[in-house]
Amino acid sequence: MASIVRDKNGTRRILFVAPDGKRPTIRLGKVSQRIADSIKLRIENLLAAKIARHPIDGPTAEWLAGVDDKLYRKLVKVGLAPARDGATPKPASTLGPFLADYTAKRVDVKPATREVWQQVVRNLNDHFGSERDMATITEGDADDFKLFLIREGLATTTVHKRLQFARMFFRAAKRHKLVALNPFAEVSASAAVDESRQRFVSQDEINRILDVCDPTWRTIVALCRYGGLRCPSEVLSLRRQDVDWVRGRMAVRSPKTEHHPGKASRTIPIFAELRPYLFEAFELAPEGTEYVVGGGYREASNTPSGWRNCNLRTQFERLVKRAGLEPWPRLFYALRASRETELAQTFPLHVVTAWLGNTPRIAMKHYLQVTDGDFERAVGGDQKAVQKAAHVPAKAVQNAAQHAAAGDRTASHNRAQAKGHQPVGAMACDSMRKCTNEQNGEDRIRTCGPVSRSRV
Repeated sequence: MASIVRDKNGTRRILFVAPDGKRPTIRLGKVSQRIADSIKLRIENLLAAKIARHPIDGPTAEWLAGVDDKLYRKLVKVGLAPARDGATPKPASTLGPFLADYTAKRVDVKPATREVWQQVVRNLNDHFGSERDMATITEGDADDFKLFLIREGLATTTVHKRLQFARMFFRAAKRHKLVALNPFAEVSASAAVDESRQRFVSQDEINRILDVCDPTWRTIVALCRYGGLRCPSEVLSLRRQDVDWVRGRMAVRSPKTEHHPGKASRTIPIFAELRPYLFEAFELAPEGTEYVVGGGYREASNTPSGWRNCNLRTQFERLVKRAGLEPWPRLFYALRASRETELAQTFPLHVVTAWLGNTPRIAMKHYLQVTDGDFERAVGGDQKAVQKAAHVPAKAVQNAAQHAAAGDRTASHNRAQAKGHQPVGAMACDSMRKCTNEQNGEDRIRTCGPVSRSRV
């Protein structure tokens, strides 16, 4: 919108296109490039507010109030500021313009994060109105906004997250003296994990899916399920040079966490289950290929505003159905969570989270699951020791299983006894005699009746 010109004598001036189409000039004199850039940014903000017919943002209003009279008169002359004999411009406390300005200038976050913020920005504007003075929003209004989100049918975790963002926006407004208090300071919603959306994908299930995949998709699925990589960002960022076959390791680049110190990448083992699929990808790749996963998916997914699934989810859902399975919620997330759950059963949690790129707290809350295999290992350990400790004979367990399986037959047997009839082949004795095996010291129970006489 504006540009800086440096003259031969060392002075600098700023050129811009005014709303009427003219090209005014603001001469700055001999100033450094850094100062000229700072003034240029403020001029662009003033010009944008003038074109949009919105109040100027808080930081620009504060800057304008503090500039020296010489520069201020130049801004007045080109129509970017009112004369100082009038009221000093006040920072904008209008909801819509503030939110737009705040999200636009947060260059310290990922574009995908700003895009997520736009969801709650839209909610706030829809509920309060974009022209609402932020200073008039009360704590009661914030409570009503929470109920508004709930009525929209959003999950509790989503409501929790959007209230968190709203709290952040108003905290920034408070720092800029636009509001006296943060109405969202004490408004929150529980972020309970929805267990209905959790799914452990077993190795048998994933192998059925791998059997119906082409080579490219076998690599994608194996990296997610057996490598625990995030999809699409980490899967599609893996380069051939990141794989160290000699040491059995590979470097995983993490676009999601790269803006955190020391979190741009991590090193993980080439797990035994992953190795054959990774080896296949190397064998089939054309000469000179840079990335492990080809097929044009990286070019389609890595957009300027962040990573996108770009039909990956839709295609994977087709593969799941082709394998004879029912698609589950959060398809790729479940693969990563399943891998972390498996690894946590073998390795210390701090090692697992270092490999997967999250923290023990996040792993415990969102990733780790109790599986059927956990129950099977618990009851299928030293079965004799379990029975002895609990004084439960094996035959009693067998009888319980037989009666549970009998169902209607047991009911018929009970009805026959109620009428005074004995079942055919039944013995007269209905009692149980307990005897002690002197040789091994174990209790044995012998049952007289129509049940099996097999030894315990």
